[in-house]
Amino acid sequence: MLGEYRITGRRAAEISESVERAVGDGRLPPGELLPPLRELAVELGVNHNTVASAYRILRDRGVIETAGRRGSRVRPRPASTPRELIAVEVPDGVRDAATGNPDPALLPPLGAALAAAAERSARTPVLYGEPPVDTGLERMARAAFDADGVPDGPVAVVSGALDGLERVLTAHLRPGDAVAVEDPGWGSLLDLVPALGLRPVPVAVDDDGPEPEAVARALEGGARALVVTGRAQNPTGALVGADRARALRAVLAAHPGVLLVEDDHGHGIVDAPPRPLGGVTEHWAFVRSVAKAYGPDLRLAVLTGDAVTVDRLRGRQRLGPGWVSHVLQDAVLHLWRTGAVDPVATAAAYGRRRDALVRALRERGLEARGRSGMNVWLPVPDETGAVARLLSAGYAVAPGARFRLASPPGVRITVSALGPEDIQPVADALAAATGPVAAGRYG
Repeated sequence: MLGEYRITGRRAAEISESVERAVGDGRLPPGELLPPLRELAVELGVNHNTVASAYRILRDRGVIETAGRRGSRVRPRPASTPRELIAVEVPDGVRDAATGNPDPALLPPLGAALAAAAERSARTPVLYGEPPVDTGLERMARAAFDADGVPDGPVAVVSGALDGLERVLTAHLRPGDAVAVEDPGWGSLLDLVPALGLRPVPVAVDDDGPEPEAVARALEGGARALVVTGRAQNPTGALVGADRARALRAVLAAHPGVLLVEDDHGHGIVDAPPRPLGGVTEHWAFVRSVAKAYGPDLRLAVLTGDAVTVDRLRGRQRLGPGWVSHVLQDAVLHLWRTGAVDPVATAAAYGRRRDALVRALRERGLEARGRSGMNVWLPVPDETGAVARLLSAGYAVAPGARFRLASPPGVRITVSALGPEDIQPVADALAAATGPVAAGRYG
């Protein structure tokens, strides 16, 4: 047990730091069994309640897991290990279909927008005490929310979708609370939840989004929050339609105390309308990012929700960064006003590549999925082998382990970097790497 490493410390914080430090630098590997409470307490010369408190801190931080009499172990994937590390290095000459970036050719030039924002800043500098949200941006965001059927609520601006998700979750939840998340789902969210001390509960996803029965089981099992991606779901491309939205609202109506968070990162790259679920539960938030359509480096998302949630978010934001730069807000407002992105044309460009790849894979007996957005999900029997064979064929794809909790293996192919000439070679390489895979659920 523990090999050569010795846990140190006299206080709970010191003991937990000793373990977390060793996990972070690899001296305590995933799955390592920790000493029983009383045994470690004797070794350190402290009360066993001190060790119990240290272990509780480590559980809340997502470093260890406890299985009753089987003891406490380092988690197979500690929260301190980001899923982005479960990736492949893309050598020179290999086409990158792994990192999930948008096609730079479909992003608008930012020069004019940034120049207009800088000019406005020169005329009227934003100083301390100004409203955190630009009034013009707020009006346009609210009008767009109204047009898409998002319930009425105040608007906040955050530094990207993940920042918004974190702020909403921490506004209502406490360490140890359970959060229902899509499986497979966005790797960064699957990292964030345990890093906040929360417990992820996997919810199966099909082509129409989260399966209502799986959501009901998670909520009946005590999950206090549900995170849903209504369109361009990462990694499966799932799209919540009208029928699925009705079914999910019915499930949520039976659990009005659940926090609902909707991630609309696909805004501007999907021509199908969103099907908002908000308003069924007491607390909810709808987060809309500009990253995929306008550029990841803008680091901006607009958010609306019930008044209590948005007020708590704004209050915590005031105590941290204060606000998102008005220069960035003005730049995004300029892009919106000038119609810098044609969402129909952008969605069609991604859709042609995605649909062509899904069709080519199905012609080869592979049950690929991808209804919206820029990603295709392919169940495979062996992720490592599939990724390695694709690399040798000149294409990098993302291993599904980055996106999974309990769902079966798969790989994610991002079509942004693929041209028409790539579709058949990629499909051939995937067919050679995996062989026919039976159709089925994701989890």
